[in-house]
Amino acid sequence: MFKFDPADVEKRMKLCEALFQVLDKGTQTSCQIMCLEALRILSRDKKVLVPVTTKKNLQILMRMAKLDLQLNSLGEVKDFPVVVEALKCLCNIVFNSMEAQKLSLELDLADLLCGLLGKCKDQRMVNDIRCFALRLLFLLTLLHTDIRARLKQELQGLPLLTQTLESILGIQWAEKYQTVTEINLPPLSVQETDCTIEALKALFNVTLDSWNVHCESDAHQFRYLTAILRHVLLSKAPSADKTEELHSNTVNLLSNVPVSCLDVLINPFNKEMSANNNDMDMEAIQVILNFMEKRIDKGCSYREGLTPVLSLLTECSRAHRPIRKYIKAEVLPPLKDVSNRPEVGMTVRNKLVRLMTHVDLGVKQIAAEFLFVLCKERVDSLLKYTGYGNAAGLLAARGLLAGGRGDRWYSDDEDTDTEEYLLAKPNINLITGHVEEPLPNPMDEMTEEQKEYEAMKLVNMFDKLSREELIKPMGVKPDGTMAPLEETLHSQRAKDSSSDSD
Repeated sequence: MFKFDPADVEKRMKLCEALFQVLDKGTQTSCQIMCLEALRILSRDKKVLVPVTTKKNLQILMRMAKLDLQLNSLGEVKDFPVVVEALKCLCNIVFNSMEAQKLSLELDLADLLCGLLGKCKDQRMVNDIRCFALRLLFLLTLLHTDIRARLKQELQGLPLLTQTLESILGIQWAEKYQTVTEINLPPLSVQETDCTIEALKALFNVTLDSWNVHCESDAHQFRYLTAILRHVLLSKAPSADKTEELHSNTVNLLSNVPVSCLDVLINPFNKEMSANNNDMDMEAIQVILNFMEKRIDKGCSYREGLTPVLSLLTECSRAHRPIRKYIKAEVLPPLKDVSNRPEVGMTVRNKLVRLMTHVDLGVKQIAAEFLFVLCKERVDSLLKYTGYGNAAGLLAARGLLAGGRGDRWYSDDEDTDTEEYLLAKPNINLITGHVEEPLPNPMDEMTEEQKEYEAMKLVNMFDKLSREELIKPMGVKPDGTMAPLEETLHSQRAKDSSSDSD
């Protein structure tokens, strides 16, 4: 029930007050659960919450949720449903009430939740408690940036939440930063999946702005977390939709991990083989690539659903050569058939090239940047796979319209072209990126006078459009950036006169 009759608002307020009075006095467990379930439903109504959201009432719920640092344990198992229902009520009240959000700071709710999670760490049958404690912690860190900072620095939120995630999944370690992953592992239960997702969301808020690693202990903590996230990527949920949600939250969290720590995503099959890139275990990277393609195929909400995974793959490829080589082999394999435009088809390359001209600027930029990094930021290599027309936006923004390469250094290993591509290369249209059927030249049957007339007609049309400022003629400066034509011509004359004087 989420919709309430406005005429009964007074009755609901009185009912809320009566429920809090019963809970405050104490009663049987079954009665407590019934009262809390009713209160959970009523707490969805914002109008009812205004008078009942008091410090005393919140403290009643906190006591029932075992949010007390003086308690050494969670008590008896039969009391766990009361703890869960009290946490659910607190989630609703904090989410719907501004007053409750202010009181949560005064009552140190985040500190108490960390204490509760610590008590849950090594106990079984507590996933429901963990799930709603994590959800409440996520809400607090979402609504209060100061709680987020305090949780990260003073309350050691990153190690605590990482250990909580490890406990939920029952992870065993094969060696440092490498979990034991069994073949044909059964899917996670619904409860484990929901609990894992809540932990990932809370960790996301705690790790925001964590691009730089300031000390060795930070690096260890993030590598430890990345190893667990790799385990999550290789896990499955009870349904395809839940698996996608699980992987989505994992990708979002990986985007917060310092890129230098993401090497843990690829494990050598054994230490002797670690020097050979071909013997790296790229299973987690393949899962991320599959997830990216699913998001592209959805065809909607690209900014929220697709840009995080593209950004993650771009940074991984930029920083880690083995990952870049693997992804390039999957996304941009050696070209054979160049009879179709790069954006036509159903391969991952075709889908990404289509995104290079997407209406959403953010989506267009990150898709182009991803392909550019896979090409080691070399313009000639990018144009081979995309055509000049699709890549023009990126090249103009990077000042590379005249060719060249980006600022970052990459290894010198060369691309190998197939025989089919080398045979077709002289006939490829550089603008469209494919071999076009030769078209008859319309000027072949014109006289010289007709050619001159058509040329002057075209010049006059451009001149009129330019004078009316409907278009602005542009040129490419020596540094590869675009500028008004007059400016580029002036730069060229200055360069020519300088070379003459020499």
